[in-house]
Amino acid sequence: MYKVLLVDDERIILDGISKVVDWAAAGTVLAGTARNGIEAFEFVEQSPPDIIISDIKMPGMDGLQLAAKVFESYPHIKLILLSGFSEFEYARSAMSYGVKHYLLKPCNESKIIEALTELVDELNREEKQEQFVLNMRHGLEKVLPHVKEQFLKEFVTNKTYGNRDWEYYRELFDLDLHDRKVRLILFQLEGHFEFEHMFAVKNIAEDLLQKNVLSSTVGEQVLIVVEDPESVSELYACIHQIRETFLRYYKIDLTIALSEADEITRARSLYKQTLECLNHRFYLGEGSLITKRDIVNTEQFELSELTFDEDKLMLHIKAGHWEEASEEIDLFFQKLAGLRSNISMDKSYVIQLFMAIIRLGDAEAINHYKENLVKLMDLETLQSIQPFFKNVAERITLGHYEHNKNKHCAIIDKVLDIINRHIGNTELSLNWVAHQMLYMNSDYLGKLFKKRTGEKFSNYVMKARIAKATEMIDQKADIKIFELAELLGFGDNPQYFSQVFKKYAGCTPSEYIKTTS
Repeated sequence: MYKVLLVDDERIILDGISKVVDWAAAGTVLAGTARNGIEAFEFVEQSPPDIIISDIKMPGMDGLQLAAKVFESYPHIKLILLSGFSEFEYARSAMSYGVKHYLLKPCNESKIIEALTELVDELNREEKQEQFVLNMRHGLEKVLPHVKEQFLKEFVTNKTYGNRDWEYYRELFDLDLHDRKVRLILFQLEGHFEFEHMFAVKNIAEDLLQKNVLSSTVGEQVLIVVEDPESVSELYACIHQIRETFLRYYKIDLTIALSEADEITRARSLYKQTLECLNHRFYLGEGSLITKRDIVNTEQFELSELTFDEDKLMLHIKAGHWEEASEEIDLFFQKLAGLRSNISMDKSYVIQLFMAIIRLGDAEAINHYKENLVKLMDLETLQSIQPFFKNVAERITLGHYEHNKNKHCAIIDKVLDIINRHIGNTELSLNWVAHQMLYMNSDYLGKLFKKRTGEKFSNYVMKARIAKATEMIDQKADIKIFELAELLGFGDNPQYFSQVFKKYAGCTPSEYIKTTS
């Protein structure tokens, strides 16, 4: 119901309209009355109504003056003006204050209800529109971090992105670099690592780096864009701290490439520079911080463009999905053949992807796979390279399939053990287990849990708690319901415990206790 304030200096009219109009029929309620504009505005300041019905001619402050003050301070309030015939044209000047409805005095109940109904419809539309905008804004806030990551990934790898795209996303993300240049930092994880480790690198880097602008994962690397600092030595120190922190917690080393400083619109060129730096980690060693100065005297070459999503292939292999991985490899060789490059260049692409794949293999088998690289290089054509390449990739993929099966079972066993040990913890939830106990993504853990148990985590926990409750009642029939609630994670809310108990057990705790006595 929308609140209405009725204003008229004639008490007979004020009382008459108050009693005659069926306010509820128009979706409104009469919140109050006032005898003049001054009294009305005081009412508005204390308890703003949604609609004001006011006479034009009143002492102290007339209807138009009231409309002007309300429009200035409370523009969302709708107004209906009552006027005599001689004042009607005068009343039209109130249009500048947003007044759209005028009623000639004397006016009957139906005219007032008709005007109110129109305003109520208008208020409903505005409310829906406002809610739509709020929902859109909330949705945007949720997806914005993912949009930022995807934009950076596309901006540095897709040559169709340019200055115009940057200007659009700069406004969308509300990024203002104050005409400062940026540097790109590319992190390469060395040895065997899980996909979750990349997010750990990203989170540590975002925490320790000051003035980071954008970040994303690109392939199996983590990319951070930072404002060019006044002191590069401080940036070096911070990068080394990131490496040491990650190495200390995860026992995995990082090789890091740092670009020169340039405009953000040249991020693609800076990204190529960091890739070139990382290509030299063979000479400079893993765990190095590599800059352009480290490779300035080496032979320079331009990276050719191959539009292949290596990221997608790596994810299929890690997930143990050989059919999808096989299709991606076939696509890779198809695109490679389409380049019509020389054999040496084709093999360089194959080697790069082959090395990326064998790094996903079992640590003990990597040396064996590296020996296959020599055999791979001896092959003369793409047609002969492709089946050899796929044979190695298939073995690694199937290895991940078996590993993931065992790993997922072990993870869910841990979750079930945590549930049993923390059944009385009020904090017990999927997010709590994922973030505080297992340091995993909660959505991913929830999918694994449901796949294994056939139930959502919350539903499983509630069933386990009620099962434990019946067990405790069977053992001790005089136990109090509030004690059960506290012992089983419902805190000081025995009423909620009783509701849940009845939902799963079919009766209240009190009724169940009676059956055991």
